Amino acid sequence: MPAHTDAPAQPSLRPPASCAELFRVFNRVALQAFGGAIAMAQIELVERARWFSPAQFVDLLSLAQALPGPNVVNLAVIVGDRAFGWRGASAAMVGMLVLPLALVLLATALVAQHADMLALRGALRGMGLVAAALVIATALKLARSQRHNPLGLPMAGALAAATWVAIAMLRWPMAWVVPGLGSLALAVAWWRLRR
Repeated sequence: MPAHTDAPAQPSLRPPASCAELFRVFNRVALQAFGGAIAMAQIELVERARWFSPAQFVDLLSLAQALPGPNVVNLAVIVGDRAFGWRGASAAMVGMLVLPLALVLLATALVAQHADMLALRGALRGMGLVAAALVIATALKLARSQRHNPLGLPMAGALAAATWVAIAMLRWPMAWVVPGLGSLALAVAWWRLRR
């Protein structure tokens, strides 16, 4: 008799088919992701391409955030490398960077010429709010996949709140906060896994 599980059926996952697919998917992430790249990466990699489950995505994102550099570029390199080695890493990274770089250079030139326009300043503030909302929505969506995390949701929430307080309110440098609270999280997870 099969074991009863409360988890919903997971659609079948598949790996990236080619370096070209890696380029296309990460290019789509980059072109949709003005300020909210992680949210778009979650939608593209988990929901559309079905390369990863939500829990696998969170694991990869955790690794990408622990490395120096932009999180989503790190994520692209990790995913590409796992799929096709250095060729996949290169394809995914180029997909993340080439067209957005051209658009940012163009936008920078336009903003420099029209920086005194009140409407432009308001639009930029509005984009910042939308980006913040995308990050919060993604965090809430991915929190569900962490039910079985060794830290547990209460401890993970407490560490997330402590991180926010330390960086956003106390203005402590990230270079201190991440290793400090990250080490605490690793110690707690190690202790709980050993029990």
